[in-house]
Amino acid sequence: MPDFPRRQPTGIRVIIVGAGFAGLSAAIECDRKGHSVTLLEKAHNIEEITRFGDIISFDPNGARLFERWPGVIEAMYKVARKTTWLDLYHWKGEFITRQSFAEEKSWGPRINGHRGELYNIIHQHAMDRGIDVRLGQKVTDYFEDDEQAGVVVNGEKMLADVVVAGEGVRSRGRKIVLGFDDKPKSSGYAVYRCWFSGDAIKNNEMLKHLVDGDTHSGFIGPDLHFLVSSLKEGKEFNWVFTHVDDGNIEESWQFPGKIEDCLKYVEGWSPVVQEIVRATPKDARLIDHKLVFRDPLPTFISPKARIVLIGDAAHPFLPTSIQGASQSIEDGVVLASCLELAGKNNIAQGVRAHEKIRYERVHQAQATGVKTREKWHKANWDEIRKTPEAIHLTREAWLLNFDAEKDVYERYGDVAASLGGERAKL
Repeated sequence: MPDFPRRQPTGIRVIIVGAGFAGLSAAIECDRKGHSVTLLEKAHNIEEITRFGDIISFDPNGARLFERWPGVIEAMYKVARKTTWLDLYHWKGEFITRQSFAEEKSWGPRINGHRGELYNIIHQHAMDRGIDVRLGQKVTDYFEDDEQAGVVVNGEKMLADVVVAGEGVRSRGRKIVLGFDDKPKSSGYAVYRCWFSGDAIKNNEMLKHLVDGDTHSGFIGPDLHFLVSSLKEGKEFNWVFTHVDDGNIEESWQFPGKIEDCLKYVEGWSPVVQEIVRATPKDARLIDHKLVFRDPLPTFISPKARIVLIGDAAHPFLPTSIQGASQSIEDGVVLASCLELAGKNNIAQGVRAHEKIRYERVHQAQATGVKTREKWHKANWDEIRKTPEAIHLTREAWLLNFDAEKDVYERYGDVAASLGGERAKL
């Protein structure tokens, strides 16, 4: 087993529930910081987690943290999309503007790639580190007292110093944090996601330019935006579009999509957009994903500060924020760092400091998704043609040029003092 750099053992035992990007990344960070971690996942094999493949993006504030996991960023670069721009079109097909992300290189790396492939790279790193990842573990309850916390997993109790709930918007951990069992609500929007081989359209006269190397384009229209991209020199292709939806999300929020339904939404749109949908192979994976809404939580932590919500369990993001994945990575980094600085005798202080550090930043980041969606879906095209950059994605340094680990190490002492604890030093 490779010998990875770790800080001195803290003696802190952490249980993490949910092996998605949030939980897996938190486990790696806890291991880096010297904590003893066990990761529980209800899926019986990793393929159950990775099979819903589509594009996922990590902006510099999230991707820069992969540079601290030996070998991870290098492996990601091999499969990531290589574009440094986004071409934006009017929904009828008129080219409007190219937004360049090249100047953001100084902020850190950007990683955009297949969700399953990037996940497998992180999962392999966790395995190489020797992290205790247990599959087929169904968690049915959470509990805590002043000294420890635990879960009921496969009918048996399991204890630790801290329990991290990272199993998504329907996390059972939300009940102990909120004091009641809330249900997800429809956001009023849904997303069709599709991924297939670029070979399917490489000879299509209308579409072949989209798989001539790596590309990234967006068509913006009333209450709908349609994004397409290719990667691996055009060998793989994906499209995704967000639209108004009144579907019921009580049973599930992921359904097999139908080409004929997609075509109804883009009727009258650019011939390129319609042809993309029509040219989708019958064996392509097409998912209709309902965007789930949650009211902003008053807190991310339980009453005794032994249970913590992270990722979508705490703060689901709209895709237009391009921050959901990066913020989930930040969650794990901040929590692991706060526990390290607090020490085993001050775990509740560390958990409360984590929330104080994360809360405002997360909610400001969430707001960017709504801002972009409204900018696109309610675009004034007469004004945009005069000022094309008005349709660009909002890219702000406070959000993207940020190092969550460095921030914790610089601020923890003051945050702890504001909570009534002693100042901590590295």
